[in-house]
Amino acid sequence: MKSKTMMGVIFLILLVLVGGEILLRRIQLVRPVAAAADSLWRGPDSVAIPVGGAGDLIRYGQDLIERTGYYYGPAGVLSHSSNGMNCQNCHLSGGRQPWGNNFGGVQSSYPKFKERRGAVEDIAQRITDCFERSLNGVAPDSSSREALAMAAYMEWLGADVPKGKKPAGSGIEAIAYLNRAADPAKGKQLYGLKCQLCHGPEGAGVMDKDGRVYVYPPVWGDHSYNSGASFYRLSRLAGFIYNNMPSGTDYRKPQLTAEEAWDLAAFIDSRPRPVKAFAQDWPDIGLKPVDHPFGPFPDTFGAGQHKFGPFPPIVKARDEKQKKSSK
Repeated sequence: MKSKTMMGVIFLILLVLVGGEILLRRIQLVRPVAAAADSLWRGPDSVAIPVGGAGDLIRYGQDLIERTGYYYGPAGVLSHSSNGMNCQNCHLSGGRQPWGNNFGGVQSSYPKFKERRGAVEDIAQRITDCFERSLNGVAPDSSSREALAMAAYMEWLGADVPKGKKPAGSGIEAIAYLNRAADPAKGKQLYGLKCQLCHGPEGAGVMDKDGRVYVYPPVWGDHSYNSGASFYRLSRLAGFIYNNMPSGTDYRKPQLTAEEAWDLAAFIDSRPRPVKAFAQDWPDIGLKPVDHPFGPFPDTFGAGQHKFGPFPPIVKARDEKQKKSSK
């Protein structure tokens, strides 16, 4: 009897040891994945903003980013110079969210050469671009307290990022091109299932009870971004949608496939919105992205394909042209 009891004890010990080994291996397999996710840049919490005058300016900048419509929208307290959207509608969580079009690389990379401008631009010019395009309005003067505050907030967010470095998870993830054209009809069906609860059946968004700030922004129509905005390029909008939509999505567990994100972007960007031409854009047309939908183009593909794709043939043709010119 003692022998059987001893054997049972030994068996239990071995089971625990083997089970522990298996569990340890599982932990070792899981841990790198968690570390990779956690290594993405995430902006500091606002409680870390310093006290004093500099901190007050940063806090004001944060409020301007998060409640831009309150200050500059159609019922704005400072002026009525924008469509009512907030910077935060496109730069999630005040520009702090991984893959949420965040400001993680702003302080470290600006001033920098921008192909669209064809020149070096600073943070103030970036802010102006956002007001004129995404907010379809007029930017505050670059010397104003408001412009300085927004710049101070962006610089504070990325203060720990070394100059010249772009932290992982900053901006918008570039998802792979489809091998077909993005389909607005498929996107329309997806919009009805996944998006209209927040953004409305007509894409008009939802404002707060005071009618000053969008809780859910308009995705098309008179109060949405105009045709000169970055989100009017499918790759930018699709990458943003993939990691962040529907509302509440975590980039570590997308609710949509990349293909669905492309089709949704195609539908949204096929809907009416303000048209605003920026004649100075892309002075070197050879630097235009393949999904920039307005000519002239540095290739033989039409505006429709530059708008909806498929994009791989355009990429291939440009690569071949580049190889020939370099010989």
